[in-house]
Amino acid sequence: MFNHIMVPVDLVHKDKQQKALAIAGEMAKLHNAKVHVVSVGGDLPSSLGHNPAEFGEMLDSFAAALRDQYGVDVQAHPITANDPSVDTTRKLMQGIDDLGIDLVIMASREPGMMEHIFSSHGGYIAQHAKCSVFVVR
Repeated sequence: MFNHIMVPVDLVHKDKQQKALAIAGEMAKLHNAKVHVVSVGGDLPSSLGHNPAEFGEMLDSFAAALRDQYGVDVQAHPITANDPSVDTTRKLMQGIDDLGIDLVIMASREPGMMEHIFSSHGGYIAQHAKCSVFVVR
């Protein structure tokens, strides 16, 4: 049913995404699917690396740990954006199309006042993606 599962991750808050990652691991086992771990980072130095190459290495290590933990095929896809705070949703939507994703599983926090005014990343993707989207709280 599903062949390519995307899990957008924020490496700064990876501890808050464990439930979504576990569901992705189980779904991948069930459907013999590939998991695509996608993260959007900037091209300027940050806590996630001094440059996009270091950011990519960090995401590769994260994907390798998930591969070992869940026993499924996990590929890392770092995406660089000029301004991740503005470009993340657009870059994730582009990644869905580019990778041929048929299921997105993403973590979301409980909606607050701002989500009633502005759509969250998960809310926007759930409304606009051409594939199935599973938002996990």
